[in-house]
Amino acid sequence: MDTRPMYAPVRPTSPRASFLTSLKRATHVAHPFDYWLLDDMLPPALIDDLAALPFPAPSDPVFDGRRESNNGTRAYFSPMNQARHPACKATAQLFNDLGVIGALGAATGARLEDGQLRIEYCQDADGFWLEPHCDIKVKRLTLLIYLSPEPELADTGTDVYDCSPEHRRVATAPYGPNKGLIFVPGDNTWHGFSQRPIRGLRKSIIVNYVAPSWQNRQELAFP
Repeated sequence: MDTRPMYAPVRPTSPRASFLTSLKRATHVAHPFDYWLLDDMLPPALIDDLAALPFPAPSDPVFDGRRESNNGTRAYFSPMNQARHPACKATAQLFNDLGVIGALGAATGARLEDGQLRIEYCQDADGFWLEPHCDIKVKRLTLLIYLSPEPELADTGTDVYDCSPEHRRVATAPYGPNKGLIFVPGDNTWHGFSQRPIRGLRKSIIVNYVAPSWQNRQELAFP
């Protein structure tokens, strides 16, 4: 009697394969600027590990529409945190992979050849908001990956605004674990987070490739 299993065991997909597949399937939106919506970017186990990272949520955060107002409590995938947390190391290694960098550049037109990797871990509580803004040009690419699984957070994706003086909100990226978006910072890439309730803790990572002139070297994954 043949006792072999009917189905071969499913092998875990590598982070590199997951991300490159997601990038190929990304939805390209061209208005009011070019951005790409992605899903299933990383293996689910890695998303779970990232969501469970033991970084403390900021205490007594300042909610004035700017992340830099809380610079003292911001967390990055620095070499020290990579040594402490395998999920940080796996994510940093993924986005430092030359094949991944090349694929991102080909898909978006971003100049990433000499970019420096910076990954921030964000935990946004009720009261958080971000004013419409364009990322500074020293950032050559911005990639957001959402982490929290709670359905109550489904309306907390990044907001996209037009270039009018009022910066009208024209779209909101879908929020959910393993969803996110990519854009290349420019003069028209207005985005932020309009004030609204956050029913839980809105966790995400922000992956940037920054120019070699980036001053805050302690924020880099590979200084």
